[in-house]
Amino acid sequence: MPDLQKSQDTRNIAIDKVGIKDVRYPIVVEDKNTSRQQTVASINMYVELPHQFKGTHMSRFLEILNQYRGEQVTLNDMEGLLQAMKERLESDCAHIELTFPYFIEKQAPVSQAKGLMEYECRFVGSLREKNDFVLEVRVPVTSLCPCSRDISRYGAHNQRSSVTVAIRSKKMIWIEDLISWVESCGSAPVYSLLKREDEKAVTEQAYENPMFVEDIVRAVTEKLKSIPSIKWFRVECENYESIHNHSAYATLEYPRRSD
Repeated sequence: MPDLQKSQDTRNIAIDKVGIKDVRYPIVVEDKNTSRQQTVASINMYVELPHQFKGTHMSRFLEILNQYRGEQVTLNDMEGLLQAMKERLESDCAHIELTFPYFIEKQAPVSQAKGLMEYECRFVGSLREKNDFVLEVRVPVTSLCPCSRDISRYGAHNQRSSVTVAIRSKKMIWIEDLISWVESCGSAPVYSLLKREDEKAVTEQAYENPMFVEDIVRAVTEKLKSIPSIKWFRVECENYESIHNHSAYATLEYPRRSD
């Protein structure tokens, strides 16, 4: 049968990324406590398309993905997968993005009641001459407004906040550790299961630890800068304000582009 994708294109225009998006696929991720965690990822796979080719072969992305079915997704596995994409699709550069829910068992602070917390995680990999890997996590925390506490006769408004951190590191960083570092930087952590005594403890913890959105971003920055193996990171925080009709937002990238 004719291979139209590989036929000549005369417009002399290369395409940065071409491929498939939003493929739902089961994967296995390294778990610090149980060694393996099965989950389902939404996967994007792209290659750079040379100017002389009319198109890429979409089915080959899924053929490559099927070769890795059931295997643990690690940094080394992703590099092998990206190399296979470059070779099979005759491209100079390949990209892959995996977004998946990751579950961690957490204990309530007083009752010690156990519950599963879900965190959204992403693996982002690219391979040209060198491999590039970014780990990203989205972590919910509680934030309590310092201004509200300072000006009110009693109480203070608080809200759930979402902290998204992306890192590049010289060696493997456990997802659990990265989440724990971020959780320590809010007014208080978020839990899936709390008894009344736990609610009292978490509420009082937040009240004693008020933070603006800027405070959270700076606290996460200080923490990540103290980890020697992390060479680059980006922090975003969004506070879903409880008494305002808007969110508060802050972001920071390190090293800064001006550094």
